[in-house]
Amino acid sequence: MVAYTTAKVDSSKSKAYQFLSHLFYNFGRITSYVIIGVIFGALGSIFIWSKTTMGSFYIIIGIFMILMGYSLMGKIKFLTSIESSLATSSFVKRAFSKLIHSKSLSSFFLLGMLNGFLPCGFVYFFAASAASTASPFWGGVVMLVFGLSTIPALLSFGLFVGYFKNTSFREIMIKLASLVIMGFGLYMIHKGYWFITDPNASIHTCH
Repeated sequence: MVAYTTAKVDSSKSKAYQFLSHLFYNFGRITSYVIIGVIFGALGSIFIWSKTTMGSFYIIIGIFMILMGYSLMGKIKFLTSIESSLATSSFVKRAFSKLIHSKSLSSFFLLGMLNGFLPCGFVYFFAASAASTASPFWGGVVMLVFGLSTIPALLSFGLFVGYFKNTSFREIMIKLASLVIMGFGLYMIHKGYWFITDPNASIHTCH
């Protein structure tokens, strides 16, 4: 959010246009989330979700989120290696370059869609919940609700960030996000362990 606001949002435009730009970006992001939800819901319908399978799934995602947090802090190159594979694609590079330099509202929507598929711990958490529904429709609904719930905070944040383009605000937010993602990863591992070991745990509790 900080990066695209700094590079793409034209501060000389009216406040209404800037608001619409952020809104279109968020609509694009939510569209990607729904697609992810449909895919994960469809994949979830293929598997038989026992408590052990579900617990193991959450533990794997939790470990992945912790590695992401360390990567954002610059401690390891886990996230960099994933993103570098995308960066080597000439199509992806041309698409991002074109969208970043364009100021049209449609470019904000498409950029939001592309960014919606980038690695994000919170998205993976809800994607796991979408998979547990074992339904493409309800998987999409889970991700739609998640996306809509994030609009107020991210929309306000996007408008707020414009005042901090020339400060260390971005670095502070990245470090804070890293800690939150790692904390969420630990929670996911704990939840997965509880799911496997607690005889009273129910698959329906993860919905």
